[in-house]
Amino acid sequence: MGDYILVIDEGTTSTRAIVFDRDLEQVAVAQKEVPLTYPNDGWVEQDGEEIWQKTLDVCRDAIEQAGGVEKIAGIGITNQRETTLVWDKTSGKPLAPAIIWQDRRTADICDRMKADGYEPAVQAETGLLIDPYFSGTKIGWVLDNVDGARARAEMGELAFGTVESFLIWKMTGGASHVTDVTNASRTLLYRLGLGEDGGWSEAMCALFGVPASMLPEIRQNADDFGTSEESLFGKALPILSAAGDQQSALVGQACILPGTAKITYGTGAFLVANSGTDRPHSSNRLLGTVGYEGAGKGAMALEGSIFNAGTIVQWLRDDLRLVSDAGETEEIAAGLSNNGGVYIVPAFTGLGAPHWAADARGTITGITRATTAEHLVRAGLESVAYQTRDLLDAFEADGVAIKELRVDGGMVANDWLMQFIADICERPILRPDYREMTALGAAALAAIQLGWLNPEDWAERDVPGTTFEPKMEAAMSARLRQGWATALRKTLA
Repeated sequence: MGDYILVIDEGTTSTRAIVFDRDLEQVAVAQKEVPLTYPNDGWVEQDGEEIWQKTLDVCRDAIEQAGGVEKIAGIGITNQRETTLVWDKTSGKPLAPAIIWQDRRTADICDRMKADGYEPAVQAETGLLIDPYFSGTKIGWVLDNVDGARARAEMGELAFGTVESFLIWKMTGGASHVTDVTNASRTLLYRLGLGEDGGWSEAMCALFGVPASMLPEIRQNADDFGTSEESLFGKALPILSAAGDQQSALVGQACILPGTAKITYGTGAFLVANSGTDRPHSSNRLLGTVGYEGAGKGAMALEGSIFNAGTIVQWLRDDLRLVSDAGETEEIAAGLSNNGGVYIVPAFTGLGAPHWAADARGTITGITRATTAEHLVRAGLESVAYQTRDLLDAFEADGVAIKELRVDGGMVANDWLMQFIADICERPILRPDYREMTALGAAALAAIQLGWLNPEDWAERDVPGTTFEPKMEAAMSARLRQGWATALRKTLA
């Protein structure tokens, strides 16, 4: 057996492979972008076959960098959640493009279901709200809009999976149609609970019109997910772990104890708090979900989702062309004494928690003749902090007091933004030196499955990093938040 773990980190805009050693130190990395397409307003898609091929490419590249496949003990996977694929069980080919988690095409369906009064029952069963974000209505859309798909699904010819399930199917040559408990808990089809208390819900499958024969088998996050075909990498490799990216980051940040929380700033931003073994309930439109499960241990979690975080910087760079590189935003924001009264509410694909407004679209308020491109850049960054504070207030209203926030993801390299988040949220921000927490979590789960790592030791480890303490005067922070609240009301109106 080798001494390395190969982690597949399949994200919204790229796929990566990272190799970790027994000490969970990174030894190799490879990455390729996977483009998104936007065929209609609110639609967001990817090519499932391209996801698979580029994942295969980066895995082979990282294995070569690490010294060859003989050094690899097994594979861990972490992935963009809720993204929906439906494929032919015989050929393994997707029937339609992957429908990305950001996609809003089923907003009308969700609105009708909420108007018909289904949401309380759905939340009671799944911990989730009725929203296009989740997989359930996406599956139904494919079955109802691809010729013959529903009839084929009823005959047992089609498979559904989120991205990790699709990749495992591909790697095992169709031998394993499996998912993990965290990804399953984001589908609207899962009865929320740990162990035997959880599982696919017959009532939800009936409500959303999804044949049970399409669904993968559910496993723990550290578990046996099958073995890759030898032809792919030159050696058959066991697949040891799988977890949705945000829950994987929860493990990576060692949020193993109740009350600990992390937020990942990637394409979107996702605040997840470990809520212990009790099933979480929210009165403030947060989500109950599975935090992690493995080696006989597990935890539930409460989550708030921000749909647009890193996409704001991409928009400023690629569409408005106000910056040529994301790193420029830090210097620009720091060079201004204030935001000039400008606020951006980045509802490009609606608003997530705690608003859940699928039809909302972005607004820019407070523009005057004195407004500059620099003010827009700063307002874009500031919006991430305000959205984070909205989530923290909702968590507190639900009785989950988060005293400090552990952060990760691409945006946390921006020191100005981290300090501004600390000031607006009035809490310390803890940024680890190693930033790839989603991949690290998958590696830790794989190491647990291999017997290399004890979960208790992982929870107690010292994480080197930087702490940003709040410095802004409370009155100034309150005034800025009031300006955001006014902009938000205009957006929602």
